[in-house]
Amino acid sequence: MSTQFDVAVIGAGAAGMMCAAVAGQRGKKVVLIDHAARLAEKIRISGGGRCNFTNVDTGPQNFLSQNPHFCKSALSRYTPQDFLGLIKRYRIAYHEKHKGQLFCDRSAEDVIDMLKAECDIGKVAWRMPCKVEAIGRTGELFRIDTGAGEIGAGSVVIATGGLSIPKIGATDFAYRIARQFGIKLIEPSPALVPLFFDEAAWQPFVPLAGIALPVEVETGQKKARGHFREDLLFTHRGLSGPAVLQISSFWQPGTALTLNLLPEVDVASELVQNKNAIKKNLGNHLAQWLPSRLAEGLLLANGFQPDARVADMPDKLLKRLGDSINQWTIIPNGSEGYRKAEVTRGGIDTRALSQQTMMAAGVPGLHFIGEAVDVTGWLGGYNFQWAWASGMAAGLSV
Repeated sequence: MSTQFDVAVIGAGAAGMMCAAVAGQRGKKVVLIDHAARLAEKIRISGGGRCNFTNVDTGPQNFLSQNPHFCKSALSRYTPQDFLGLIKRYRIAYHEKHKGQLFCDRSAEDVIDMLKAECDIGKVAWRMPCKVEAIGRTGELFRIDTGAGEIGAGSVVIATGGLSIPKIGATDFAYRIARQFGIKLIEPSPALVPLFFDEAAWQPFVPLAGIALPVEVETGQKKARGHFREDLLFTHRGLSGPAVLQISSFWQPGTALTLNLLPEVDVASELVQNKNAIKKNLGNHLAQWLPSRLAEGLLLANGFQPDARVADMPDKLLKRLGDSINQWTIIPNGSEGYRKAEVTRGGIDTRALSQQTMMAAGVPGLHFIGEAVDVTGWLGGYNFQWAWASGMAAGLSV
């Protein structure tokens, strides 16, 4: 073979660079291969360009997987505080936004530069841009056919991510390699993604586009039930914002979302119990709790006249109005797909991997890490922490 390494890491994103740096600093001869011309594009665009690089409250409860216990080992062995130690060592200024989410003060480029420097310390060889054409086995070595020639490696780590955001280079490479070696997949689907609704049914809500407010949203049943309190954003096609991005990972096609647009107020009780004392009309009264444009739009969408007097309305109608605000049940038509999904849910079945090393049980030397694996974090830095933790686990074992 023209070039031989101890480890070949395919995919120079968050998980791949972490893995390569760790393995290289252990004295392994490592090559890092990526088909993109620019390094770590997903890190670069994350967090509005400031990279929400971890969440201090990360735990197994913040991840979805068909095998929910799988992530515990890697996450416990490399914690947010461990990654924060690396950030501090490089004197990268950061801040906590809210709910434990940590962002760079300056730019996501700081994290990319840090990981690149860590790889350089480990004398990692780079092959970029370099397309992998095929992976095979010759004895105990993997044979990797690339656009830059043939590479031999004792271990291969697949860190090519999922299908989200194809415009920055996402592919199904990891899934193709898994199928090639007989490794099962959990059907991938877009996650952390806006949802859209039937065009005709959504028409009354189109004028509300741009309105944001804190809500509670839930969907699913029992262990697969998601419940979040986050900000909701109305769009021309449907709903977005952190609340919907979070719940989209739990949502199944054909099922409903239940939204509480006023978590702090029992609207039906307030209206019924105080209706004789309320001098304002419906629109003005609801506007004390909701943006006035939203209050009017919701009333019209549910068949109520904003200028109706609260005192003149039957209790039954007031209760129905309250339910339409505190328990708004609506069925999305679908998601905006991988084009706008921040991550991919599903992927490599973790029951085929070692939770200690991320190696495929039936294919010695073949590892899968990061988003390629069926471990999907909530919005808020959790997916990056999985990238660091899974990259570290593989980097220490190859």
